[in-house]
Amino acid sequence: MENLDLVDKAINGDGQAFETLVKNESEKLYKTAFLYVRNKEDALDVLQETIYKAFVSIKQVKQPQYFHSWLTKILIRTAYDIISKRKKVVLDENIINNMPNEPSTNIEDKLDTLNAITRLNKEYQTVIILFYYHDLTVYQISETMEKPENTIKTYLRRAKIELKKIIGGVDNNVQRAIQ
Repeated sequence: MENLDLVDKAINGDGQAFETLVKNESEKLYKTAFLYVRNKEDALDVLQETIYKAFVSIKQVKQPQYFHSWLTKILIRTAYDIISKRKKVVLDENIINNMPNEPSTNIEDKLDTLNAITRLNKEYQTVIILFYYHDLTVYQISETMEKPENTIKTYLRRAKIELKKIIGGVDNNVQRAIQ
């Protein structure tokens, strides 16, 4: 949990407090950025740009307890900006080797999971990343995405269904052909 005193100090212009806050969040932010952009260099770019944007607009944080959600929101938007600029990111062996720690130890499983997540629409992708990789609650995700909790629950349920279809090898077109 973030230190609310540090957030208050950062809002009031204390650069050292801001730096401490960012250091405390940096690993989670990097992993989240990596899950979006799928390579080390772009993830570091997203992280750097996020920190810059947060620093110049820290005074916009109205309630210190929402600092983490606010920072995560900046990161997600920055990641999507970089993705749209670069359009096509190629999955290769470097992604597997540089992938942040995950419960799965099998390289093929990591690739399947990463590939499946990238095939989800933006909302589902964001919910899965924030819930499973960032360990946020449904409430925290709803704050970050500015959506009602029930919408987040629906996104999460539908995203899991889509992931099962993708990872299980059952594509919608194939499923329709079977029926």
